[in-house]
Formats: sequence, structure tokens, C-alpha cells
Amino acid sequence: MSGNRRKAFLVSAALVGGAMLMTACQDTDAATDTGAANGSSSAASTGGTAAPSSGSEAAGSGQGTDEGTGTTGTGTEDGAGSGVDTGNGKRTAVEQTCGANDISWSTKSETQAGGYILIMAKAKPGITCYLPAALPVVAFGSDGTEAGPAEQSVGEQVKLSGSTTAYAGVNPKTTNGDGGKELDSIIVAVGDADPNPVSLPVDTITVEDPIVTNWHTSPADAVPFA
Repeated sequence: MSGNRRKAFLVSAALVGGAMLMTACQDTDAATDTGAANGSSSAASTGGTAAPSSGSEAAGSGQGTDEGTGTTGTGTEDGAGSGVDTGNGKRTAVEQTCGANDISWSTKSETQAGGYILIMAKAKPGITCYLPAALPVVAFGSDGTEAGPAEQSVGEQVKLSGSTTAYAGVNPKTTNGDGGKELDSIIVAVGDADPNPVSLPVDTITVEDPIVTNWHTSPADAVPFA
């Protein structure tokens, strides 16, 4: 057999073999599809014979649905709540203590009770925080003279949010006579641990044995009687 005839024969054989292989694959796929169709038809005709018939499997399926529903309920409760998740879908409200930098401060000079400074505190926009049931820390001058309590007991915690304003009154001088030091600013902090005390401008005041009230939600309750 010449080289050209041999080459033509090999090409022809390869083409025939490929056609036969393709036909065999098609026949196999058709048989598989037919078997699957027969199986589906058989399952349908027997009224769900293909479905699991085991009692334990059926019970397991129902249990899975119940658990899924319970999980969804818990998730909805958590999403609607606020605060810290304490487990079992329950939350505890977080009462964030105000820092001086969470507050918009202002002061006003008043004449009642011999004259005092009214400190006003409002939460900055978007902030909700709590002033603790304790005296504000008010200091004067470079030596840090602190105001003592004007009331015999501490007041209540005050929640600052939105337009709510808290008031504290400062009497800078509770002594008689001409003693004391003249100042034009006071330093205010929410508590001893407040890392960001603020300096507030005031009219020139004479400071000697100063006192300060607790936080109140009414300015009338923040008058520092000596």
C-alpha cells in the first residue's frame, strides 16, 4: 500500500470510528434518559413511593422545620431590641455614661441666692447618654479648687437625648467678707474619671468655698442655697 493510500485509509478509519463512538454515546444517553423518565413515571404512578417511607425520617423533617421557625423568631426579637445580648434572645439596655465631650455646654449668671452660675448640659446631636446620680465636678483656677456639695444627698440619673437639658447650679463664694480669688472661667467634668473636662467662660467671679448642686431637669431645682 502506497504512502498516500495508507494515509487516506487511516483518516477514513478515524472518521468512521469517531462516528461510531458518537452514536454509542448518544444511545447511552438516550437509554439513561429513558430510564430516568421511567423511574419518575413509576414513582408518580405509585402515589409517592419514591418519597422516604421511614417514620423516623419523616419526623426528622418536621423537627427541622420547627427548629427553623424558632431560630427565625429569635432573630426577629434580637433585631428589634437594643443593648447587649445576654443570651436566649434577651438584651440588657446599655446606659452609656456621658462624657464632657458628648455634651453641648452653656452657662448663665443668675442673681437668686446671692448670685450663682447656672450650668446647662444637652447631648450633642445623635447622642444619648446618662449623667450619673452624682455631683458634677466643677473646679476653679489653676490650683483646681473644687466645688463641694450644695445638697445633702445625690440626685437621680438624668438621661440626655434630643432637647432634654440638665441643670446644675454653682455658688462660687459661700463665705462672707472680701476674701477669695477672681476668675473668669470654670472647669466642668461629668465625674472624676472624665478624661475630657471642658473650660467654660463666665463673668468675672470671686471664688471661695464654692458649692454645686446635683444635676436636675428643672432650673428651679438647681439653685445652690448655701
